[in-house]
Amino acid sequence: MAHIDIYLSPLSPYSYLAGTRAAEIAETHGAQITYKPLDVMGLFSRTGGTPPKDRHPSRQAYRLQELRRQSARTGLPLNEKPMFWPTNPAPACYALISAQKAGGGDLAGLVAALGRAVWAEERDIAEARVIRAALEANGFDPDLADKGMLSAAEEYARNLEDAVSAGVFGVPFYIVDGSERFWGQDRLDDLDLHLSGKL
Repeated sequence: MAHIDIYLSPLSPYSYLAGTRAAEIAETHGAQITYKPLDVMGLFSRTGGTPPKDRHPSRQAYRLQELRRQSARTGLPLNEKPMFWPTNPAPACYALISAQKAGGGDLAGLVAALGRAVWAEERDIAEARVIRAALEANGFDPDLADKGMLSAAEEYARNLEDAVSAGVFGVPFYIVDGSERFWGQDRLDDLDLHLSGKL
């Protein structure tokens, strides 16, 4: 059975635009997923990337065009300049880590809900009420927003170290069985083909 590590951040519009497709692909092929939320700004600084606000104006303009096109392509609404971006993603990521450990809910739905809160709903994922609502809507105990925070914080930091060691430099990033890498939501078709044995 294949295993997919998914490195992501709800601060990334591309993590949001991936929707639940990776989980659907994994289910089709009987693969398992481990979500690894991380500090994407920390990842940029560790791997030679540049935060969007510091990029050349031509790169910033292209990014906005690409977001518009990818939003239309996926059918997911997206505000190119959301009200609460950037914000502190750590509390939402801690909740995701805790939910993954607890099990019993729709983890892919939770990932999508946290991204949607930022990129389509103008909500601040640093706020407990937003996190609790996303947890509850996806079948998790909303109190997970406040439980196991120390352990989750340690895992969140460890995910960044794991990402750097694994050759991750952006999100979403998919690694199959520790070796085959796919960067970006626009590579999900390739991930599907790889798991089909065609690529």
